[in-house]
Amino acid sequence: MSPSRFARRAGLLLLAVGVLSAIHLDATMAAAPKESKDAVKITATAAKPDADGKQTVTIALDIDQKWHLYANPVKNEDMVNAQTVVKFAPGSKLEDVQIKYPEGKELKDAVVGNYRIYEGKVEITASVRRAKDDTKPLEVSVLVQACSDTTCLLPSTIAVKVEPK
Repeated sequence: MSPSRFARRAGLLLLAVGVLSAIHLDATMAAAPKESKDAVKITATAAKPDADGKQTVTIALDIDQKWHLYANPVKNEDMVNAQTVVKFAPGSKLEDVQIKYPEGKELKDAVVGNYRIYEGKVEITASVRRAKDDTKPLEVSVLVQACSDTTCLLPSTIAVKVEPK
């Protein structure tokens, strides 16, 4: 094979490898989470309200493997704005809301200080008191910020509806 023919073939091969690499990189980037809502799934269930309208709502977070969320309380004042927060929609007409967050796992960080995170599957419980005979679905929103060891995603507020039993 002549040197010029070899150079053309080598150039075409390098071009093909470059194109395939770019396609793979684009596909990898497209599949990578961009917002925190892409790294966590949230569901909520509610027990039947008692005679006084008191009801327990369980919010389940399923956090993708390489990500974590900031616990509430995060126990680091520099990270308070990133901690996980559960809220009920204003139109829910709830008379009393008490949210119990799990403690979370402590991470020791010499740079920013220690803080607490949630990983894997986490349950947050809320005790609410509904107006008498209120059977409307509740809307729960959860503010989250997902981070890995090297990257933090944009914060997201994820809303889910809870049907009363």
